[in-house]
Amino acid sequence: MLQAGIVGLPNVGKSTLFNAVTRSRNAEAANYPFCTIEPNKGIVTVPDERLQALSDISGSQKIIPTAIELVDIAGLVEGAAEGAGLGNKFLSNIREVDAIVQVVRCFENDDIIHEMGSVDPLRDIEVINTELILADIATLAKRHENRAKKAKQGDKEAQAEVAVMDKLRPHLDDGKPALTLELTDEEKIAAADFFLLSAKPTIFACNVAEEELAAALENPDSNELVAKVRKYAAEHHGAESVVISARIEEEMVELEEADAKEYLEALGITDSGVTALIQGVYELLGLRTYLTTGEMETRAWTITAGALAPQAAGVIHTDFEANFIRAEIVSYEDLVELGSISASRDAGKLRAEGKEYEMKDGDVVNFLTSA
Repeated sequence: MLQAGIVGLPNVGKSTLFNAVTRSRNAEAANYPFCTIEPNKGIVTVPDERLQALSDISGSQKIIPTAIELVDIAGLVEGAAEGAGLGNKFLSNIREVDAIVQVVRCFENDDIIHEMGSVDPLRDIEVINTELILADIATLAKRHENRAKKAKQGDKEAQAEVAVMDKLRPHLDDGKPALTLELTDEEKIAAADFFLLSAKPTIFACNVAEEELAAALENPDSNELVAKVRKYAAEHHGAESVVISARIEEEMVELEEADAKEYLEALGITDSGVTALIQGVYELLGLRTYLTTGEMETRAWTITAGALAPQAAGVIHTDFEANFIRAEIVSYEDLVELGSISASRDAGKLRAEGKEYEMKDGDVVNFLTSA
């Protein structure tokens, strides 16, 4: 299962957010730096309203959503690349995840200590990015020394790697993350072997105060700090930002669904921002969902973008991929509009697809196999 790591400076709400989105108390949330030392891991279900609609059509006995894994990583401080604080551990942990959720504090509260002494989300982002970039520069320097020798000896693969490193180094020296450097497809393949931290896809979670959430969800730019983060993330990372109040969501952990809904309504909102965040992380990881539905269950299945029909079948069972014949597919929208599989077939919306079909998000599928 692909992982997204929750990162940020100490006391910006990382562990509170982790508790919220994993609906757990696994991560201790306390008012002092380095509360999180060993990374906490939790499985997060991906909200998908389509599942209930399909279940209603099929009369399913149960609904099974898809999921991703989140990792709550130790807070980073300035100088982490040189080992300050828990820097070495942070960098090691983040190297293992596939994407980054960077939590940024966008609220003032004198009772909650800020590592840097004041609330400044852009400074916080730059501190983290600088440490990731410095770590990447060190990684490239070590690798360049090794590969340059082989490149001089005529090793074509080493020559290609050195060329990419020579392109990356000045970009990193300018304080720009590796992710924002334009590379050819061949260069991207070579760069993937460098395992650069600043090359990981990132989404920014703007953690706002409870009383500011409703306004920020309606118009994110109405919050000055959130507006700054959104602009910075888009211009410097080409990244998305979401607004969230981790504290509100954590307060709902113990509430029943009806009580949680009533609590949110009292605040003038329908969601704390967690749904958008989880769905954003899912997209960030390059994941897509296809759906199956019947009397026994309605279920969401995770595939990577670009997966072909046999590969999608293999997610259910490896034998399905090996013995794939064809897939019967109808789009979610058509199925809901027409009201049943039989009606979809009669309307010509249920179609047969073969081995070269590229799956689309929201495909409702029945696989036919020879086994």
